[in-house]
Amino acid sequence: MALITKSVKGTQDALPKDIHKLQYIEGVILDKVTSHGYKEIRVPVFEHTELFQRGVGDTTDVVQKEMYTFDDKGGRSITLRPEGTAGVVRSFLEHGLFNEPLPQKLCYFISCYRYEKPQSGRLREFHQFGCECLGTASPAADAELIAMVSGIFDELGISDLHLEINSIGCPKCRKHYHEALKEYFSARKDELCPTCLGRLERNPMRILDCKSPICSEIAKGAPKVTDFLCEECRDHFEKTKKYLDAMDITYTVNPSIVRGLDYYTKTVFEFVSDKIGAQGTVCGGGRYDGLVEEIGGPSTPSLGFAMGIERLLMVMEAQGAEFPEVAPCNIFLASMGDEANIKSAQLAKELRSIGVAAEFDIVGRSVKAQMKYANKLGAEYTAVIGESELDSGKVKVKNMKTGAETELGIDENFDDSFLQLVFADSFATGE
Repeated sequence: MALITKSVKGTQDALPKDIHKLQYIEGVILDKVTSHGYKEIRVPVFEHTELFQRGVGDTTDVVQKEMYTFDDKGGRSITLRPEGTAGVVRSFLEHGLFNEPLPQKLCYFISCYRYEKPQSGRLREFHQFGCECLGTASPAADAELIAMVSGIFDELGISDLHLEINSIGCPKCRKHYHEALKEYFSARKDELCPTCLGRLERNPMRILDCKSPICSEIAKGAPKVTDFLCEECRDHFEKTKKYLDAMDITYTVNPSIVRGLDYYTKTVFEFVSDKIGAQGTVCGGGRYDGLVEEIGGPSTPSLGFAMGIERLLMVMEAQGAEFPEVAPCNIFLASMGDEANIKSAQLAKELRSIGVAAEFDIVGRSVKAQMKYANKLGAEYTAVIGESELDSGKVKVKNMKTGAETELGIDENFDDSFLQLVFADSFATGE
């Protein structure tokens, strides 16, 4: 057999054998943020390109190198979303959510698209969970958001992440910091990569985020942004740390964190793992007090984060995290003949309507093959329905763990009788 095509480079399939892990992760995350007042929002997978150019920033690698951008049939420039915040803020403005009680706490599961070299923990199509808290300038909101993320990792049993925080100031104090960076990097401009040479005049902070080994080494001696914070930004950062201390959240101040998107102001943070290689940031976020206004809305101080689901799964598997077992097949109804198979279909429907995971033969296998299939499914109980069972209105249900058989009626209330059997077996075994 010759396969017509394979998956596109930088994408991957989530197979049934692993999907329960993703569902578990997503369920834990959603339960945690819902308890903090967040409500889910769903936004389109593509937006007008200018949204990301204005929102993410045209000096970022994301906009300059990584976006999937194309013209649609109407000649409009469209981009597959490279991140979630810009689209959520656009929706927040378009639908007038700023007129609702603030802050608006919004969360989302999304797929994102960036054209970059595929490697462990970094795909061209990847999945994120994110939260946006729109309409608060308080440092208490910064700490609450970070503590909530920490709580998610605690719920998932992840123990090897460390939290790094920083403040990158506001446009007012960052102006002086940019001047200091330009002076520092200009003295070594002959050593910078071509990309960073372009950044030197437009946004020298981007040089601090360069992955080039030479530029990274040069950046180690650059001035620290925390030395240039204005009084307001310094006070905000100090209060954020006090809230984190009060919440017993362990962190390290890392003045090198700038994040890869231009909209960030003041607090930025990352949760980092040492177990998944170079791409160790599992979650990152911070404050973006000017983004809503930049996109065309009223001044709305805000903050948020995004965590990579694929990277999160990598971390959990690397540390041997336990996942809930895949839900088993509760009962497999094997059958002999058309009439018995029709009866099995009827009984399966009744069982499923009360939450029992029931299966019956939809292939036309022999009874022997059906039972072999039931074993592969890990069916907890089996029953074989044939002509004699149809005539008597009774069938023997076998507990596949103990081998015990119990006769149940199949003409009425089979679903209730089966539940009573399961309960009695569980009680007898102490499960």
